[in-house]
Amino acid sequence: MDLFQKCYNFKRADEVKAMGFYPYFRAIEANEGPVVQIEGRKIIMAGSNNYLGLTAHPKVKEAAIKAIQDYGTGCSGSRYLTGTLDLHNKLEEKLADYFEKETVLLFSTGYQTAQGIIPTLVQRGDFVISDKDNHACIVAANLMTKGQFAEFKRYEHNDMDSLEQVMAKLPADAAKLLVTDGVFSTTGEIVNLPRLVEIAKKYNARILVDDAHSTGVIGKGGRGTASHFGLNDQVDMTMGTFSKTFASLGGFVAGERAVINYIKHHSPALIFSASPTPASVAAADAALDILIAEPERITSLIANADYMRTGFKNMGFRIIDGQCAIVPVILGDDMLVFQFWRKLYDAGIFVNAFISPGVPANMAMLRTSYMATHEKQHLDKILETFGEIGKELGIIS
Repeated sequence: MDLFQKCYNFKRADEVKAMGFYPYFRAIEANEGPVVQIEGRKIIMAGSNNYLGLTAHPKVKEAAIKAIQDYGTGCSGSRYLTGTLDLHNKLEEKLADYFEKETVLLFSTGYQTAQGIIPTLVQRGDFVISDKDNHACIVAANLMTKGQFAEFKRYEHNDMDSLEQVMAKLPADAAKLLVTDGVFSTTGEIVNLPRLVEIAKKYNARILVDDAHSTGVIGKGGRGTASHFGLNDQVDMTMGTFSKTFASLGGFVAGERAVINYIKHHSPALIFSASPTPASVAAADAALDILIAEPERITSLIANADYMRTGFKNMGFRIIDGQCAIVPVILGDDMLVFQFWRKLYDAGIFVNAFISPGVPANMAMLRTSYMATHEKQHLDKILETFGEIGKELGIIS
């Protein structure tokens, strides 16, 4: 068998393209936040993770430009050797203060952060226990631990009874890391953290929460899932990304000084990767300042998302309810999702099409997400268009 045969056999994307429904890899030509330009047209963006609308903020752009002027375009080395700037240290200190943790360590991407933490800590004889719907970066990191003769266990999505069943079967004296998304990226659901913490304590497990979709969205001043539940001192480590509310690129982990110091000196993902660029670090730093100074952005974000949740439900659409920026509209059929997506796109609205196997076959969806900077006219246009297409396709009456 030729290694490339699977590539030659892959026809699904070309078939969808031929039908005119292909929703992926659309090039954005200009980006104002809630409105973008694609193929020369103005499109309302209802699929971005730019939750606080900071990617186009003048202070964020100015900070990135100044960093390039002062430090150049790259660091040309890893944090471990020649790639640490005072910008990295400054942002780590500010994030530690913000999250009320002892210290923070930066990584070059959010995806890489999971791979920098989990295989570094979970090794021979240890266990990592993970929600079945955790982000792909966590899944990849969990699988890496198996190469180190650790054990990888999963429990049913956000099902604490299932979690306890898994935990009860593990050796009592084994080291355990319990990993979960804070806000799940596909559905927008929030983890049942109070119960999870209770189980972790009962079975002597450490906790890592991925707050990629939680930071700047839920919790006191946007401090994430643990803050949302008043459990900040009960979560051992919080990881996240700069590619959403922080309007940049990179990742971080916050936790105890000794633990972060161990990761800093043992993580291949950190030691053998070029460090975050000056512009990306400075942009995230400026975004953090704005988040702290303007908490009303979080209020606007949640108000916008709640407005859309209510609107979709009132029209008869099936959604997954929640308290964050993500509002999935469930259609259930892959081709129906493609058809609906294309009609939205032609009407000047961009959302994300999630199909199997990325979601279960009966959960194919249009994943919509909102920003603090969406205006009511944008939201009403989205609802109006969803309603028209929903009736045309016989989804609502």
